[in-house]
Amino acid sequence: MTASSPPQIWIITGASKGLGQALTQAALAAGDSVVAAVRNPDGMADLVSAHGDRLACVRFDARSTDDAGGLVNAAVQRYGRLDVLVNNAGRAVVGAAEEVSDAQLRDLMDLHLFGPAALVRAALPVMREQRSGTIVQMSSQGGRMSFPGVSTYSASKFALEGWSEALAGEVAPFGVRVMLVEPSRFRTAFNAADVLDFTEVSTPYRDILDEVRADMAGADGIQEGDPVKAAEIIVSIAHSADVPLRLPLGAEAVERLTAAYQRGLDEVDRWAQLARSADFTDSAPAARPI
Repeated sequence: MTASSPPQIWIITGASKGLGQALTQAALAAGDSVVAAVRNPDGMADLVSAHGDRLACVRFDARSTDDAGGLVNAAVQRYGRLDVLVNNAGRAVVGAAEEVSDAQLRDLMDLHLFGPAALVRAALPVMREQRSGTIVQMSSQGGRMSFPGVSTYSASKFALEGWSEALAGEVAPFGVRVMLVEPSRFRTAFNAADVLDFTEVSTPYRDILDEVRADMAGADGIQEGDPVKAAEIIVSIAHSADVPLRLPLGAEAVERLTAAYQRGLDEVDRWAQLARSADFTDSAPAARPI
C-alpha cells in the first residue's frame, strides 16, 4: 500500500485456500480489511484470531445467487464500505465436450458466471454511491484461449470475460474499475486429485485426450506460479490508479496468450477479403457509438 492509498475493504470468495487465501493474507499485510466468503468459516479460525477486527469470515457458496446481497450487506454493515470485490472461487472439469453432462456444465457456469454476476450486481450500488471500487474477476488463460479437454472450463471463463468486458465500460463513469486476471498455473490445490473433476473416459476420446488428462492430473505441486507473488501483484494494482482490463499472470500466460492473439490476427487476415464480400456492395461503412 502506498502512502497516498488508504486502507481498503475487500470481499474475497474462495478465501480459505489457494490464490484466495494468498490474496486475503496480502490484503491484510497491506493494512486492509477482508470479508472472507468461504464454505467453511471454521477453517479460518486461526487467521481470524491473528487479525482481529480486520478479518471477518462469512459462510458463502460462490454458486449462490440468492446470498449475494447478504454477503455485501455483511461487509458494509461491518466496515461501512466496499472497495474491492474478488470473484475468486473456481475449479475445473476435464473431459471432451461430448463427455461432459449438462449438470457438470451448469455447475461450472453457476460457479464462474452466474454466482459472480450476482455478487457484482449486489456490490455495484455501494460502489456507485461511493464513486469508487475495483472488481477483480479471477479468470484464466483459459478464458481467452482453449484446447481439447477443457471446453467446459473455458466456456464458463469465456462467458465471464465477455460479461466483464461489457461491465467495465458500463461502470467506468462511476469510478468503478474491472480487472480480469488470467493466470497460468499456480501452485495451489487447483490440480489436486480431490479438486480437479474428470469426466468418465469414453472410447472415442481416450487416445485424443490421454496426454491432456495426464498433464492436468500431474501438475499438482509442481506448478511454476507462486500464489504469494500473484496476490501481492493483485493487491498492489488494486491500490494503484492504473488498473488493466486484462492481466495475464505468469510467464506461461503471457507467452500462450500472445501466441493466441497472433493466431487470431493471422486468421482474420487470411479470410478478410472473403469476409468483407458478405456486405451489401452499396452499404455505408458501419458506424457505432463505441
